[in-house]
Amino acid sequence: MKVTETNLKGCVIIEPEVFEDERGYFFESFNVSKFEKLISQSVNFVQDNQSFSKKGVLRGIHYQIGEHAQAKLVRVVQGKVIDVAVDLIKGSTTFGQYIAVELSAENKKQLFIPRGFGHGFVVLSDTAEFFYKCDNYYHKESEGGVIYNDPQINIDWGLSDNKISVSEKDASLPKLKDARL
Repeated sequence: MKVTETNLKGCVIIEPEVFEDERGYFFESFNVSKFEKLISQSVNFVQDNQSFSKKGVLRGIHYQIGEHAQAKLVRVVQGKVIDVAVDLIKGSTTFGQYIAVELSAENKKQLFIPRGFGHGFVVLSDTAEFFYKCDNYYHKESEGGVIYNDPQINIDWGLSDNKISVSEKDASLPKLKDARL
């Protein structure tokens, strides 16, 4: 596996070693022993989630706070997305900054997002199936979010606003300056 550090501390891109031949391909998508060596920390994933979305659907920017914060390992099993992680750790030197990574079934890249970060993605292909592991259980009372088009963060989602579809809930999320962190 190849690991690429990003400018956000602890947020890394992981590329698996893929074995291909005329029959197809094989790769190890997760191995706890190798994974913990790659990120230099122990992570106990307890919940897997999967979503299916159509082109232009934007989900995020979501997070959980306090003892219910979640680290995530995300990947795309069908289609292509731009995946975004935003540093929401108060006092961090990169607070409010983001990284955007193209994840696809073709490139098989994964993104590890540590606790304290917001997360979102937008679908670039006709459809996409998005899969992620979480190291903590979903807890409704601890969920938070930041509006996807906050000018302070200024995320380039790769699509114009008129091509983006967000849920009513995500469209009503606060700006970063007003978010419960």
